[in-house]
Amino acid sequence: MSIEGYMVRKMTRREFDLAISWAGSEGWNPGIHDAETFFAADPEGFFVGIFEGKPVASISVVAYGDSFGFLGFYIVQPPFRGRGLGTEIWNVGMKHLEGRNIGLDGVLAQQTQYERKGFQPCYRSVRHQGTGIGQKRGAEGIKYLSEVPMEDLLAYDDQFFPAPRHAFTKSWIRQPGGIAIGALNKGELVGYGVLRECHQGHKIGPLFANDKKAADDLFSALCGHAPQGAPVFLDTPEQNSAALDLAKRHHMHPVFETVRMYTREDPGLPMDRIYGVTSFELG
Repeated sequence: MSIEGYMVRKMTRREFDLAISWAGSEGWNPGIHDAETFFAADPEGFFVGIFEGKPVASISVVAYGDSFGFLGFYIVQPPFRGRGLGTEIWNVGMKHLEGRNIGLDGVLAQQTQYERKGFQPCYRSVRHQGTGIGQKRGAEGIKYLSEVPMEDLLAYDDQFFPAPRHAFTKSWIRQPGGIAIGALNKGELVGYGVLRECHQGHKIGPLFANDKKAADDLFSALCGHAPQGAPVFLDTPEQNSAALDLAKRHHMHPVFETVRMYTREDPGLPMDRIYGVTSFELG
């Protein structure tokens, strides 16, 4: 049922900057340069709700091929909540991803609401906060991803996501001011991670690694690129005990939790090798 004075349409690139600012106001702490990479992942997958000529709601529904999609930036500005505006933009977004398995990272308080909409919980993630080291250092085998063949990186990343996301990954590792590094063993890529500047401090994500040593080497190297004492965040899947141990070992503390949910089957990702989620907004 339509709401008088309200319309939902595709979002422009400039309007997405507004959605990023809303996410910041909600305490989600997006990256300073996330917008360009996120929007490039699926320019058709961002919608805005306009009420009486004013943007008041947003949703991102990024399609990764024909089999998978990810939902995020589901925000209605506080003065306009409780009027059905969120439901209408939600329905438009879900139609965009029709026929796909859809994932999201929701705050725990909204889990029941998402279950009513057809999502099932898969695992929780815990955002940990630590501090930057401010001294660049790297163990043997740590290389900048610019030194790693792109086809090797993309093939490695494919193991950790339900569908190929090559356009996104190529852009994500090249964010202005970001640091993207890989761990190599005898020339083979055995892990990679990205550090990016956020509205508060820096975030590490993703942090994928074949074993604890590679994960720790990558984490330490990335923290070395963050200013000394600056906040550093890592979103760790709760079911990966080695990831929780890494956070504890580096004196990080929990500050936030989400639950990963899907509309269909659990895609069966190698959770024991996911030490840090790429992002709560696009997966």
